Amino acid sequence: MNLALETVLAKAGLRVTATEFLSLVEDAARRLAPPHPEPAAYFTPDQREALAEVGLDLAPRRETDADPRARAVAAQAVLRDSALTVGEVARRLSVDPSRIRHRIAAGRLVGWKERGGWRLPSWQFTDDAVLPGLELVLAALPGDQPHLVVAAFMTNPQEDLPIAGTPTSPRDWLLAGGDPRRVAALASMIGTPV
Repeated sequence: MNLALETVLAKAGLRVTATEFLSLVEDAARRLAPPHPEPAAYFTPDQREALAEVGLDLAPRRETDADPRARAVAAQAVLRDSALTVGEVARRLSVDPSRIRHRIAAGRLVGWKERGGWRLPSWQFTDDAVLPGLELVLAALPGDQPHLVVAAFMTNPQEDLPIAGTPTSPRDWLLAGGDPRRVAALASMIGTPV
């Protein structure tokens, strides 16, 4: 299995061994909700009644049901493994590492602290620069959104960002020279009920 996993990781461009990746997956799984949550326990009796009236099933997951955490665990592991350190970003941008920490503090780059150091999601960089228009987009993002949600938004096609009639991701839109204000307007709506 390790050889197959290492092949998949290499094809995806992830610089990690199979053992390290599986450790990341295990860690991400521990951080998520318990494996057998009781959905009804998260709501008051009135909320449960209202949700049941509109057809929401609050029954516990059955052993035969697919585990919905699997996709989130894999996405979290990939996000963490593909993230860059402050030093890696500084070398990529040809600046001192202190400049990267200043940009994080100012909200001009996003990242999280892990094992005593900053990790910065790679989607916000090109080979030698910061993604064009990134500061405007980050300023529009609601501050309560998890890194995985922001990464999914930035890397998945959006109907409102077509290039040659094909929906494109905010990242690709910005790389193609698209107006960052359009991405910022969409970003400001993340987490807002429709």
